[in-house]
Amino acid sequence: MNSTSVTKVKGVSDVRAKALSKLGIFTAEDMLELYPRGYEDRTNIVSVASLAPEITATVKVRVVSIAPVIRPRKNLSILKVLVQDETGALTLVFYNQPYVRNQLKQGHEYFVYGTVQAGYRGLEMAVPVFAEADESENFAGIIPVYPLTAGISQNIMRKLMKAALALCLPSVKENLPRLITEKYNLLDLKTATLNVHFPSDKSMAEQSRRSLVFRELLRLSLLLEGMKKERNKERNAGIEFKKTPLTDKLLESLPFELSDAQKKVWAEIEADMESSRVMNRLVMGDVGSGKTIVAVLSMVKAIASGYQAAYMAPTEILAEQHYNNISKLLEPLGIRVALLTGSLKPAGKSDVLTRLASGEIQCIIGTHALIQDGVEYNNLGLVITDEQHRFGVRQRSKLAEGGKNCDCLVMTATPIPRTLALILYGDLDISTITSLPHGRLPVKTYGVDESFRDRVYTWAAKLARAGQQIYIVHPLIEDSDEGGETANLLSVERNYVEATKKYFDGITTDIIHGKMKPSDKEEVMRDFAAGKISVLFATTVIEVGVDVANATVMIVENAERFGLAQLHQLRGRVGRGTQQSHCVLFNQGHGDVAKERIDIMVKSTDGFEISQKDLDLRGPGEFFGTMQHGLPAFKIANLYEDTAILQEALDASKTILSSDDEECKALVDSMSEEGLTL
Repeated sequence: MNSTSVTKVKGVSDVRAKALSKLGIFTAEDMLELYPRGYEDRTNIVSVASLAPEITATVKVRVVSIAPVIRPRKNLSILKVLVQDETGALTLVFYNQPYVRNQLKQGHEYFVYGTVQAGYRGLEMAVPVFAEADESENFAGIIPVYPLTAGISQNIMRKLMKAALALCLPSVKENLPRLITEKYNLLDLKTATLNVHFPSDKSMAEQSRRSLVFRELLRLSLLLEGMKKERNKERNAGIEFKKTPLTDKLLESLPFELSDAQKKVWAEIEADMESSRVMNRLVMGDVGSGKTIVAVLSMVKAIASGYQAAYMAPTEILAEQHYNNISKLLEPLGIRVALLTGSLKPAGKSDVLTRLASGEIQCIIGTHALIQDGVEYNNLGLVITDEQHRFGVRQRSKLAEGGKNCDCLVMTATPIPRTLALILYGDLDISTITSLPHGRLPVKTYGVDESFRDRVYTWAAKLARAGQQIYIVHPLIEDSDEGGETANLLSVERNYVEATKKYFDGITTDIIHGKMKPSDKEEVMRDFAAGKISVLFATTVIEVGVDVANATVMIVENAERFGLAQLHQLRGRVGRGTQQSHCVLFNQGHGDVAKERIDIMVKSTDGFEISQKDLDLRGPGEFFGTMQHGLPAFKIANLYEDTAILQEALDASKTILSSDDEECKALVDSMSEEGLTL
C-alpha cells in the first residue's frame, strides 16, 4: 500500500494530524489500520415499556421536559431529561455535559442509545448518545467505537475514517494467495477493511475482523515457521547421548519421588537427547514445581556420555545457590562441579578456566561469566539457561557456541499460556511441569485493606521473633513529590524507617531496591538467605531471587499496582520449606478490576491459570512488556481471544512454505524483500 500524508484525508488539519500522531497515525493508510475496539449495536430499537435494568438498546422518544443543571460538588454537573414514547417514560442522565441542555429541544423526537439502570423514580439511561429522529440512517446501525486521543471525539473519528476509506480503499489490493483465502473462507482485503469499520450487520463485522486477524497472525506464523525450518536444517547433526544408569542412581538418592509431571518432562528431554537432532527445549514450570532436578538429570546424562554441561543463572547469588545444591547431588556420583562468576578473584578464575578447558570440570555453573571472552570448553554438550527471559536468545546461542551442536534446555518459572509460548519461544519445543512436588504446601493468600495494617504487621513481627523470615514488597523506592497516580503509594524507604520503628523493634531488618549497587544487593540477599536478616523491605528486585526455605511470609504493599503474574512470582518467594507460608496483599485500589485481580490471587495458586487471567485483564502487550520480549504490537489480533485463529494461521503458514503455488511463493518472496527472514 502506498504512503499518503494523513493531512490528505478530508477533515484532517495540522492540529488534528498532531493529535492523531499520538495514536500512531501518520499516514492515511495508518488510519485504515486503527481498528474499532468494539461496536455499539444500535439496531435493537425497542419501546420504553420493554426496557429493564442492564439492557442496552435504542429507543425513539420525545423530549417531555429538561431540568435545570445541578452541581452537587466541584467538577460534577448533572442534567436530567424526561423523555417518553407511547408506552412509557424514561429519564436520560448526563454527567458533566451541561451543553446537552442546548442541544435537546422540548417536544422534538430523538433516537437515544445507552444502557438502562434503575433510578429513584423509574428507569434511567446514563450518558446516552442521541440524534434527531430523521437521522436514523446514520444512527441506528452497527457503529464503530475507536481508541481516542485528546481533541478527537468518536463522531469526529468516524467522519475522518469514512474520508480515509474513500481516499485509500480503491488502492487496497489482496495480499493472500487464493489457495488460502478459499481454504479458510476469508473475505477479500478490500471488503474486510471496509466492513470492519462500517459493517452492514453483526455477521459482517465478525467475518471482517476474523479475516484481518488471520492476515496479521499469518505474517507472524510465517516468520515462526521459517525460524523452525532453519532450526531443523541445523538440527540433524546433534549429539546422540546414551542411556546411563547414573540417572537412575541419582533418582534413587533423592529423598522424594518425582511428580508425574516431572517424569513426563524428563521423558521428553531424554528422548530429545538420545535422538540425532539438536535439542532446543523450553521447560515451563510454576514457581517451586521442581524444574531444577529435571535439569540436573539432563546434566548427568550428558556428562555420562563424555560431555560437559553448563548451567547459566541470571544472578550471582542464584548461581551460587544452584552450585551449592547441584554439587551436593552430583559429587557423590563422581561428577566434578565448579562455579564461575564475575566476582571470582583472578587466581580462582584462572584455575577454573584451565580445568574447564582441559575437561577436568564436567559441570560448570555460573552467570554471564560463562559467555565472556577467554572461556573455553573441552567438550561442551549441554547448555541450560535459567529464567531465559532475563538473557535473550543471543546470549543463549553464544553459550551454545562453546560446543559443537550442543543440546539446549531453557528453564522459566514464568507460566505462559501455551499458545503464547509458541509465539514467544518459537524456536523451542515446549514442556510444561503443571503440578507442585509431593508434600509442598500451597501458600495461603489474603487480600486486605488498610484497616488490617496493625493486625498484619503485629502478626508478622510475632513470627519474626519466633525465628521465621518476612518479605515486605513495595511499588516505589522513594516517595514521589510529583503528585498524580504515585502520590498515595507506599515507598520502600519510608516503610522501612517507619515500620521498623513501630513494629519490628529489636528485630533485624534491612532494605533492598534497584538503585543500590549490585554488590550491595548481593550482600543483602546473602545475609537474608543466611538468616542474618529477619525482615527484608524490598521492591521487586527479589522477584527472581534466592531460595530461602525459612521465609514464610510475603507482604505486598499496593498490590493493585502489580500484574497478576508478577504477584504470583513474588508469592513464590515463600513456601519453599516445610512450614505453612502466607502471602498478604494490601489492596489500596477502589475499582472493580483491582478487587477482581486480588480475588483471583486469593482463590488460585495455579500460575498458568493466573497468567491467563492476567492476559485477559491487561492484554498481551502489558502482560509481557512488549519491548522486553519482542512481542509484536498487534493492530487487531488479541492473542488471548484469537487462539483458534492463530492455530489456523500456523497451519496456513506451513501450507504456504511447502507449496509450489505461484501466489504462495510470491508472498514468501515479498516478505523476504521486506527484510523479514523466512
